[in-house]
Amino acid sequence: MRIVAADTGGALLTEDYEPVGLIATAAVLVERPYRTATLSRARYADPFNYDMSGRQAIRDEALLAVELARETKPDVVHLDSTIGGIEVRKLDEPTIEALTITDRGKEVWRDLVKDLQPLAKKLWEETGIEIIAIGKSSVPVRMAEIYSGLYTAKWAIEYARENGKATVGLPRYMKVEIRPGKIYGESLDPREGGLFGEINAETEGIGWELYPNPLVRRYMVLEVWRE
Repeated sequence: MRIVAADTGGALLTEDYEPVGLIATAAVLVERPYRTATLSRARYADPFNYDMSGRQAIRDEALLAVELARETKPDVVHLDSTIGGIEVRKLDEPTIEALTITDRGKEVWRDLVKDLQPLAKKLWEETGIEIIAIGKSSVPVRMAEIYSGLYTAKWAIEYARENGKATVGLPRYMKVEIRPGKIYGESLDPREGGLFGEINAETEGIGWELYPNPLVRRYMVLEVWRE
């Protein structure tokens, strides 16, 4: 099975490790044996002007996933929203009301469905590809989360080149290494079977340090500076 998935992750942090806003949405094509991505693509947000309610992340993920799905023709698209694996094209007001999620979550989906339901329906009608709101149980969604961390590191490098330094928080349970011409990342959760990813990047003239976030367990902080 070939699966496209998308997720948003990585945050610009203040000196006190408080999140300013999210940075990178990543879409990935994942194929057997499902340990890394065959293809990836990213879109960057402005962390200084970011809607942290969840609306922006899910909307950005759906748009980027559809873009990659039209290019790669997967069997299915997975989105990072845990609402029971429902086909997004079938979401309507009664379905949303019946979801076992918080009232705030229902409010977010009532707003999102205006854009995403027609998007999913059009993709299905034209290609037969379903968009499934499956959430964190999906390995491809986790892979997209790891790649969002890789692209967050790439964003941090570019930000540090212009501004001298960047401090970002990576998605949960992952680490990165900045290597010559590349950024490598992998899951720190031994139960996930060795998930990893790598992207190309211009890394010359950059110093970096990775360490645990002192305020939030399971999350690592990446500091990058211009040398």
